[in-house]
Amino acid sequence: MSEQVWLANIFESHRKHLQAVAYRMLGSLNEAEDAVQESWLRLSRVDASSIENMGGWLTTVVSRVCLDMLRSRKSRREESIETQLPDAFTSQENIIDPEQEAILADSVGIALLVVLGNLNPAERITFVLHDVFAMPYNEIAPILGKSEVATRQLASRARHRIRGAKAMQEVDHALQRDVVQAFLAAAHAGDFDTLVAALDPHVILRDDRQAGSSRVTRGAVSLAKQVSGRAQKAAQLALVNGTVGIIVAPQGRLLYVLKFTMSHGKITEVDLISDPERISHLDLKVLNTDVPRYTDDDVV
Repeated sequence: MSEQVWLANIFESHRKHLQAVAYRMLGSLNEAEDAVQESWLRLSRVDASSIENMGGWLTTVVSRVCLDMLRSRKSRREESIETQLPDAFTSQENIIDPEQEAILADSVGIALLVVLGNLNPAERITFVLHDVFAMPYNEIAPILGKSEVATRQLASRARHRIRGAKAMQEVDHALQRDVVQAFLAAAHAGDFDTLVAALDPHVILRDDRQAGSSRVTRGAVSLAKQVSGRAQKAAQLALVNGTVGIIVAPQGRLLYVLKFTMSHGKITEVDLISDPERISHLDLKVLNTDVPRYTDDDVV
């Protein structure tokens, strides 16, 4: 067996792990594959016999590649909320393997991918390596070019942003969650009366996918008619700017966010946000709640 074939076999034994790391860092299967391939190219250019821990070396390399990609993406202001979610606004034809990406997104968790996309590159790398793959801080610090103390602080900030500040909002969130969950379930079931009951009589829906006067829907009855019986695809609850809302992300590709305004236990305003630039300014956090995920073909 030639040295190159031996090296390729060693690399293949680590490929799944490297792909898992890169996918969580980048949120895109296409980009993850690029990062893994770049890692192979770098390995093929060095003296592999001098590498004592091949798995650790490759994880470090793929992490550095991902960090460069995230920084480049940010500098071009092209973060997709994966900002976003994986391949958020690309066509199916551009996805290497839609089924594989769906499996990966499912295994990671759609909501977590959304929130990871809102972290800055250093926070994201630190959180993924330490909290997901249990890499010690002293090994992460050189990847980022920071001290171990600074790396710990990055991880702490990332955890706070992902989990959200819970203590002062638990009661409000519980009420909001009940109202939004009832709205979502009624939209799925076509329960017109329950939809109307969840809405303020003068509720307003603003939909940025529409143009002109059709962009706004006014009144509980009109809005209930519009959404009744039309399940939201891959919808689940999340915190949107600190209040309970909905993200809709089939197979890990974010379509839109529903942001709710409430008063006295009723929904008074609904903002449907699909524009990537607007989404990139939202603060999205995982909401720890067991909410059914509807996957019918129709979307609101």
